[in-house]
Amino acid sequence: MNFKVQPTAQVDETAAIGEGTTVWDLAQIREDARLGSGCIVGRGAYVGPGVRIGDNVKLQNYALVYEPAVLGDGVFVGPAAVLTNDYFPRSVDPDGKLKRGGDWQAVAVEVAEGASLGARSVCVAPVRIGRWALVAAGAVVTRDVPDHALVAGVPARRIGWVGRAGVRLVEREGESGAWECPETGALYDEKDGGLVERA
Repeated sequence: MNFKVQPTAQVDETAAIGEGTTVWDLAQIREDARLGSGCIVGRGAYVGPGVRIGDNVKLQNYALVYEPAVLGDGVFVGPAAVLTNDYFPRSVDPDGKLKRGGDWQAVAVEVAEGASLGARSVCVAPVRIGRWALVAAGAVVTRDVPDHALVAGVPARRIGWVGRAGVRLVEREGESGAWECPETGALYDEKDGGLVERA
């Protein structure tokens, strides 16, 4: 395979790294993780055991992706963003004994195709980030995010819609529920609390 791993990165021998992927300094990719082609794993980023990552995904510096997360093609995870995996985190059990891997059940964050997570955002598992959604920097996501939603705040709430270009959509004048991308001109329709791209 044709991929690049910096000497200070740690990539487990059971991990699968796709063609053209680059793993930068001090990054750690754990056992049985799967990264697609054309990915970039930034300095100090962490990919947990068994995590599944699609093609052309960018994990910026110090992003933390804990198992069993699943990231679709074209996902962006900003610097120091965190995808958690324990809904009830504790270091010890009720008796005060240190918890180990089998003492709790990991839950996933799923990030669908094209979605972006801003710098220092936190996704509290279990949640799903919809296709082409955009999570603002510093947001804390505690519930599912619809396709194309722009969410911000703590906890994160929808404040608008975004298209494939990541630009905030504007409502078309005289056409209720119709949204347009000011950059590409693509049109979207709001239906049942969600947004769908016009064919």
